[in-house]
Amino acid sequence: MHTTVQMLTEAPPQLLPARSLMAFTLASHIILVPLGVALPLITLIMHGYGLRRGDPTALLLARRWSAVMAIQFAIGVVTGTVLSFEFGLLWPGMMGRWGDVFGIGFGVEAWAFFLEAVLIAIYLYGWRRLPARTHFLLGLPLPAAALLGAFGILAANSWMNTPRGFTLDAAGDPVDVSIRKAVFTPMFGPQYWHFVVAMLLTAGYVVAGVYAVGWLRGRRDRYHRLGFTVPFSVAALLTPVQFMLGDSIARQVFHQQPVKFAAMEIVWKTDTHVPEYLFGRMHPDGNISGGIRIPQLDSVLAGFHTDTEVTGLTSVPAADRPTATQATIAHWAFDVMVGIGSVLILLALWYAVVLLRHRRLPASPWFYRCAALAGLASVVAVESGWITTEVGRQPWIVYQNMRVADAVTATRSSSLWIMFGLVVVVYLLVFGAFLVALLKMSRRWRQADRAATGAGPAEVPEADGPYGPRSAALSAKAAGADGHDTPPDTGGRG
Repeated sequence: MHTTVQMLTEAPPQLLPARSLMAFTLASHIILVPLGVALPLITLIMHGYGLRRGDPTALLLARRWSAVMAIQFAIGVVTGTVLSFEFGLLWPGMMGRWGDVFGIGFGVEAWAFFLEAVLIAIYLYGWRRLPARTHFLLGLPLPAAALLGAFGILAANSWMNTPRGFTLDAAGDPVDVSIRKAVFTPMFGPQYWHFVVAMLLTAGYVVAGVYAVGWLRGRRDRYHRLGFTVPFSVAALLTPVQFMLGDSIARQVFHQQPVKFAAMEIVWKTDTHVPEYLFGRMHPDGNISGGIRIPQLDSVLAGFHTDTEVTGLTSVPAADRPTATQATIAHWAFDVMVGIGSVLILLALWYAVVLLRHRRLPASPWFYRCAALAGLASVVAVESGWITTEVGRQPWIVYQNMRVADAVTATRSSSLWIMFGLVVVVYLLVFGAFLVALLKMSRRWRQADRAATGAGPAEVPEADGPYGPRSAALSAKAAGADGHDTPPDTGGRG
């Protein structure tokens, strides 16, 4: 019998719906994470540029991005809360036994979450109500709060990959917990920085992609040029950094989780001079079909030498390693992530060459087509990275300490499938509402821009908004309506 089918037959009936539900909610939530982690920093960069240069266009972009940031955070509250409940509801075996060891990460993430909510509210409310410098300074803690949240969740996940900071008593329960060792595990540093930089460059490409589409549609004013340049420059600068961090974390996996590395590279038997496969499929007997085979490259990538010994999947019993299907999934996800990263490096290089040699943005429509797709590609790369991390660790939920099947809930599988269906419906409604809100905001902003240049309707949707700054045209319109001579607000002062 096929190994995968056999393992599914022997697994608890709750396992498949529980894993499917967790995978769906995590994959949905992670779409929002790049904006949650990185948009505050990108917004403050634009905000600081606008204040330093006295640039009302930059301040207008920063104010509009702050509104998107607030809506995204509200949606993230829903998806993140669902995930938090699922850890306890779907995996009580893990939380009940190991919660005292690694639960501090979730605690840090929760505190960061509430802190970020307060800071976003202050920052959003402060437009036109606080002095410009005070408003900007109050926004500076926002990126730190976002990074603190990432710190908490990555501490928990890295512990699941390389559990440390405890000893086991005679019953096999963890005792003598060291919080410092449980947080700062061997995989924490590589995972954390790889994740943070991934969020920054993904958010940069996503935001820049919006203005790249505008450029392709003929909107080539300063508003769209600046809206593209700042986030794309952040992403382009970090892309080669991320490539190096990715290489570093792969090498850490090679040393700390050799069986996971074997799954990522579909290595069946421990050997030297191991070839690298680009894609390809592993069969239960260890044979590999399809893909592109590059002789000896895997050993070189792992240890910089063809004599480097790479651990194979058969180094451990079948029950302690990913199945051939799981290894293939992890391998494809890893290759997709690396492939997208390589293409993004070429795009960043294209941008840098034109910018440095000609002191202008690229003019080719093909560049902006690629830039518009870069945001979507970056999100796919992030999803692929999490698939690699989670599928490659199978069958362990706590690496080499607890299997996923031992942690799953005893709730009936039919109830879990019903819950899965309800969550899918709720998420469709939530993400639909998010998309509708963004489209309405975009339409309102375009109407305001047309009105500011005299090309739109007399009614300006943003004129009475609670944040600014207003353009000179809007301020003049408001002054005329009030009968007062009000100067244009370009510094965010109230």
